Amino acid sequence: MDKQDKAILSLMQQDATLSVGVLAERVGISKSACWRRIQKLEADGILKERVALLDQQQVNLPLTVYISIRTHQHNDQWSEQFRQVIEGLPLVLEVYRMSGDLDYLIKAVVTDMPGYDQLYQQLIKADLFDVSSSFVMETMKQTTQLPLEYIQG
Repeated sequence: MDKQDKAILSLMQQDATLSVGVLAERVGISKSACWRRIQKLEADGILKERVALLDQQQVNLPLTVYISIRTHQHNDQWSEQFRQVIEGLPLVLEVYRMSGDLDYLIKAVVTDMPGYDQLYQQLIKADLFDVSSSFVMETMKQTTQLPLEYIQG
């Protein structure tokens, strides 16, 4: 990965709608060279997807909740059941299996507290031991842009 690849990635992280022509111009390479680099970044799995980021408030999902989960069941059957439950919940944005005191951490968005309660009722179908939730009061920093100075090569 060279300086031009990093420049392409940086620009695309800022605005994925930029045309290949604009990207090529800003990076200082030809359109065809830029297109080949983008194709290679996709083939290598570095560029995973191009998405539009929506405003939570504008789509009536203003409340972000982090849900901490502990379970006493650490087996494949329970894990598969849990996976099926969370896959069926579009309000659940991210799920992580954790080390330490927590088993899983979920990031979700909801309309309001009754909306959270409905999500909670769906989640507990996975036979959970302990569920604790924290609600975001203020977003102080939020980004999807990864720093590129750590790329080796």
